[in-house]
Amino acid sequence: MMSIGDVIKNGTRLGFADARDLYQNEDFHGLGHMAHAVRLKKRPADYVSYVIDRNINYSNICVCGCRFCAFYRPPGDREGYVLSHQQVGQKIEETLALGGTQILMQGGHHPDLPLAFYEELLGFIKSRYPIHIHAFSPPEIVHFSKLEAIAVEQVISRLKAAGLDSIPGGGAEILVDSVRSRVSPNKCSSQEWLDVMEQAHRQGMRTTATMMFGHLEALEDRLEHLFALRDLQDRTGGFTAFIPWAFQPQNTAIARPAETAVAYLRLLAIARLVLDNFDNIQASWVTMGPKVAQLALHFGANDFGSTMIEENVVAAAGVSFRLSIKEIRRIIEAAGFKPRQRTMAYQWVAD
Repeated sequence: MMSIGDVIKNGTRLGFADARDLYQNEDFHGLGHMAHAVRLKKRPADYVSYVIDRNINYSNICVCGCRFCAFYRPPGDREGYVLSHQQVGQKIEETLALGGTQILMQGGHHPDLPLAFYEELLGFIKSRYPIHIHAFSPPEIVHFSKLEAIAVEQVISRLKAAGLDSIPGGGAEILVDSVRSRVSPNKCSSQEWLDVMEQAHRQGMRTTATMMFGHLEALEDRLEHLFALRDLQDRTGGFTAFIPWAFQPQNTAIARPAETAVAYLRLLAIARLVLDNFDNIQASWVTMGPKVAQLALHFGANDFGSTMIEENVVAAAGVSFRLSIKEIRRIIEAAGFKPRQRTMAYQWVAD
């Protein structure tokens, strides 16, 4: 097994076999110690960052039918919706009033909305509000591409011209097609997800990367996901952060126990060690709760994520943690760090 010194002091890059060995066999606290030491070398040791934003789901109508999703509604369902410009504007005004700097905007794969709908929505927002738009995950981009019968790079170029600032890492789930075929068979492939991100990076756009784990994947699948992200980051350097979160099984079509705190923290730690070219690793208090997220700050995470003024997808699975900005700052301070607000690009916001 690779020693702590190899990884931390010498900056040795983990290979797949060494990563698997560490993930499977390293003592829980030892793994956390390694990840935390790397985090302290890579990011400002005194600070833990957070962002004030709102998750706006512009529509819940979706034709994917992913087994893990409790949020979507099929076309024609009486609970389906598409937000109006006025409704989106009201949510943004509330976000700005709370000191927010960005919105995270995602929705389902709506079969009837053309690309022009999204361009008009972006234009409406940018013409009225000084806010960063972090929107449309890779599966949505691929969906738009197929609906319009145009290349992904054209979709990204048009959305960028309309006002899109960055792309979130949603829809990654596990970047292994044998897993995706069982949990989200109608969503884009692993390579399509990666291709969207690479094209966005080539067009000068920053993005984030995620992983939803704890459903039908094996340990090796999780590692394949991490190594695929590392390879792309080597080529482009366009990812700002990695955000892993545990699958929430309530109200979904996958019956299995929820992941434990220990399993989450082990995954977080191995991600910090494998993703040596990612500056930022984000804790997930939305799915794991504030206490586990606080522990994550000593298992490789340097970012506490979003204030999540609004969150609907995880809440639909029966999990509903809520934290105010004051509570987030208190939790970070109690863990021994100084809280600082950031932007999507991890630039500090003046206090």
